Order: sequence, then structure tokens, then C-alpha cells
Amino acid sequence: MPTQMTENDDIRVKIIYNGEVQITYITAGISVDTLREEMRTICGFDMRPESQFTMKWVDDEGDPCRIASQQELDEALRLYELEKDTEITIHVFPNVPPAPGMPCQGEDRSIYRRGARRWRKLYRVNGHIFQAKRFNRRAFCAYCQDRIWGLGRQGFKCIQCKLLVHKKCHKVVRKPCLSLQQQQQQQQLQSAESQTIDRNGDQQLDSFPCVTATHLEDEITESPIMEEHPRDRMGSEEGEELPLDTLNDGDNSNDMQRQYSLNDFELIKVIGRGSYAKVLMVELKRTKRIYAMKVIKKALVTDDEDIDWVQTEKHVFETASNHPFLVGLHSCFQTPSRLFFVIEFVRGGDLMFHMQRQRRLPEDHARFYVAEISLALNFLHEKGIIYRDLKLDNVLLDHEGHVKLTDYGMCKEGIREGDNTGTFCGTPNYIAPEILRGEEYSFSVDWWALGVLLYEMLAGRSPFDITGASENPDQNTEDFLFQVILEKTIRIPRSLSVKAASVLKGFLCKDPAERLGCAKRPAGFHDIANHPFFKVIDWYMLEHKQVTPPYKPRLDSDRDLANFPPEFTDEPVHLTPDDPRVIEKIDQSEFDGFEYVNPLLMSLEDCV
Repeated sequence: MPTQMTENDDIRVKIIYNGEVQITYITAGISVDTLREEMRTICGFDMRPESQFTMKWVDDEGDPCRIASQQELDEALRLYELEKDTEITIHVFPNVPPAPGMPCQGEDRSIYRRGARRWRKLYRVNGHIFQAKRFNRRAFCAYCQDRIWGLGRQGFKCIQCKLLVHKKCHKVVRKPCLSLQQQQQQQQLQSAESQTIDRNGDQQLDSFPCVTATHLEDEITESPIMEEHPRDRMGSEEGEELPLDTLNDGDNSNDMQRQYSLNDFELIKVIGRGSYAKVLMVELKRTKRIYAMKVIKKALVTDDEDIDWVQTEKHVFETASNHPFLVGLHSCFQTPSRLFFVIEFVRGGDLMFHMQRQRRLPEDHARFYVAEISLALNFLHEKGIIYRDLKLDNVLLDHEGHVKLTDYGMCKEGIREGDNTGTFCGTPNYIAPEILRGEEYSFSVDWWALGVLLYEMLAGRSPFDITGASENPDQNTEDFLFQVILEKTIRIPRSLSVKAASVLKGFLCKDPAERLGCAKRPAGFHDIANHPFFKVIDWYMLEHKQVTPPYKPRLDSDRDLANFPPEFTDEPVHLTPDDPRVIEKIDQSEFDGFEYVNPLLMSLEDCV
């Protein structure tokens, strides 16, 4: 069975096979035969020695290297120690190459790019196969007995025996994994043995059962046991804000009791579409107010990571409702097949739409937009949120010409000073070098993306455009783009002012420790605000929207869609009928508590 990590010198191994990631731990002196046997068990291969499969580890340059001998395994472990890596990544294929140096069947070089694809991640310890899970109900760790609580995927659950543990405890679990059938057999055996015990005798409970009811999330029922101020702990220790609907659970006002449904809105036009959702312009029938409605099919939200980003987007929308340069949330509701976000309708169009018309912007226009975006990003950072998806498409202009950031699906919550994360995500042209290098990162990635955005506004092109790349297939790939981001010296157009060139060099510094805005808060934002490029900005006036925007979108009415691409607005407005067979497969409990009404917007509506 896969080795359990019990000592600090054990090596973490990430095994990728058939669309899943499994994590296990090996000792430094492991033999290649032992490793192969573990791979057979982990991947479910035929246990016969003659059955063939291929193991390939990924070196520090992202290249696959086969492990077929003890010498090749020792070399992989030697380089692991030399590079001081956090783990070794091994890809497994259920066949062998047709010839040395040839790829295996089903092998594609794109799978070796760190984090470029989303995998289902499993952790193997002492026979358990743990998966990160969200717990909507009360759950306790089988190792330390403490409650598992917090936002996101707070703990691990064994997909075989249903054991629940904290993420921090999963490596030290010593209880062997028993299948549910084995647990039932064990319970029946214990029950039979108990019948032979003297009625007046004391029977000692098994001190080490694999699972008890309190550790099974699927079998937990609500109990009257008092909790030890979990909300206070979540708010004070973690520094995170609870959703407004949670904070107002005890509010009996009509505003907070009001809920919305699809029947409350008239669907007017399609104004956007993405891989997961489409966005409609809608009218709230009661007030005749115009909103945008983001519609997500539940069938596309298929795993814990998808559910997490939906919950994260909702939390960030709630937080953003208090800022002038962030799109806020009106309400959330659901049907058996869909999730609905009702958000502010920002009708001036996005910067991508305007840049396609103007090609490049004057410095004073770009300075205004970047300054407002900086205030929005700083607000998110102060709330412990990394935005991670800044791009022209996500910067909207309101009817007066002020900026509004939107689309919070890539956000990372709960980042405190000194915390880092490591997920590979973002839009390729805006991804920071530290993400591409596979390093842990924090708020620095947003300031890099802001530098790319500012360069595009001033130069009318990306800082990573390569002359003639469109005609050269080898240079027209994501891999080549990432190489350019990592290695190319960014050239600043000579037409730009000295101050503009200076601020671009500051934001586009490849070392996050030296990047503009990345000093420890609050010094980081002060460095931006005090940069000579922003000397003419009155930041107090700007934050209070008392600075006149350089451009005001031309709009005939609050329903004018002239600033939205016709490929969206020409689409028919309708939602496809529900398919009962699809709805049957959806776990509706995953979306418990999704409904929400913004109390501030509700009170404004009541004044109409």
C-alpha cells in the first residue's frame, strides 16, 4: 500500500493518471520495484507483473522523463533534493511507448504544463483516499476531534470509508481504511461478541474504530449540542467577513425576508456569454429597474472546486457591493437547474470594446482608469481577496465613465498578510511570472496584471506581442507566450512619457519582491499613489467619484446597448427547458443557502 508520511524526510509524490491527481508519500530510499507496485495499487492496474504501464516524472523545466530503472528513479530523487522541490510529479500511462523517446498513447505535451488543466485531486494515506470537501453540516475530525469549520473545502473525506479529517491532520491518520462493507461486518462481529459478555460486566468500546457517526458527513443529523462560538472564531481569528445573509439570520425585517425568483424579472437581452454562464439584461418588474443577471447551469458545476468558485464569487459580490468601482450584488436565487446572480447593470461597455475602437488611449485617460482600478484592487486586498483575472474584458465603464471591475470567479479569499496560494489560473496574456514559475504568490499578481493592462491602453498592443508570431505556428502557442513572459525584456514605446515608462517598469518587474505595489501593506499602495505618474491624482476626490471621467459613454437611455457586442445582443433571449434526467443527477444540498438579498439595495428600492 502507499507509504504513509510519518517523518519529515518523506517525499510528497503527485501521481496524475486518467484525469485524477493522487497524492502519496515515499521514502528517499524506495526501490523502483516498490514504486511500481504502489502505482499498480493507486491506478488500479492488473497486479500481474507482466502487465505494462509507463511512469514519467516532470523535471524542473517541465519536460517528461521516463522512470523505468532504479538509476532513473535515483536521478529523479537526486534532482528533487538538489532543487529543494516541494514534490515530485509523476504521470502514469496504461501502455508503453512504441519506441524509446516516443510518446505513450494518449500522451500530450500540454498535460505537463503546471496547473494548466483542472484535475480531481486525491490524497492517499494508510489506505485512505482523501478528497478535499465542503461540509454543509456539522462535522468533526476523526483524528483531533475538533470541529471542521470555515469557508471553502475545510477538510478531507475518504471516498472509501467516509472518514472525515482536517486537511492538517490527514497525513498523520493511523486508522486503517475499511470499506463500508467491512465496517458493517466489523459492527456485526462486535455486536455478536457483546452478546456473550456477562450482563453485569463492563464492555470497553473499541478505542480505534475506523469511523463513527460523528465523523461521517453524509450521516450527520442536527443535534442540540452547543457550539463554542464558531462564528466569533471565524470572524476574529481568520479576519474574514461572513456573508450578509448569515449575519442577518436573526433579522425579521421585511427586506431580509423578501426573496426573489425568475418570475420577478423580465428577460430583455443577452449581453454576454462565457464557458460557464451567460449574462442577460433584465428588468425587476416591481420597480422597473434594470439589472444584469448571470445565469449558471448547475449541471456544469460538477465538483467541489466548481462549487467553491461559485460560493467565492457570491462572497466577493457581497463584499464588492460596498465599493464604487466594483460591480455589486442585488440578489441570488436558484431553480432546480440553475443559479442566478442579479447584479448591477453597467451599461457603458467594457474597455476591450472601447479599445477595439480607439486602439490606444491618451496618458491622462489611461491614468484615470488605472487609478480607479488601483483603488478597487486595494480594497479587495484589504479584504483578503486576490482578484486574479484583471483584463480589458473585466473592466466596465458606467454611464458616467467611471470604472467597475466585474467577474469574481477567479478570486481567492482568506489571504492575510504573509499568506500565499499556488493555483495556476488567469488569462494567459496577464499571468504573472511567479505563477508560471510554479511559485507561491499573493497580491503581487494583480499589480502585474494592472501593468499589462496599462501597457495595452498606452501602446495599443500587448507587451508580449511578437512580430510575425501569427505566421509562425511554433510561436503562436500558450507555451511560447509563457516563455516570452518569463524571459523577454519588455520594451517600452519611445512615444510614452518618462513617468509612464517608469510606472510600467515598476508594475512589470518580473521579481514580485521588487514590483510596484508589493511592499507590505499599507506601504505597497502608498508607493503606487505617490508614484510621479499619479502625481496629478487627488485620491480622496477620486475615491468619492468627484473627479470627472475623461470619457462619457454615449447612451440614449438606461436600456441602450450600443456599447455591447451585437454577437451577444442579437441572440434570442430564452432559457432552455429543464431536463428532468439532468436535474435528477444534481445534488441540490450543495447549493443550500445560496439565496441572498442585498439589504442596502432593498432599502433603496423601497424608497422608489
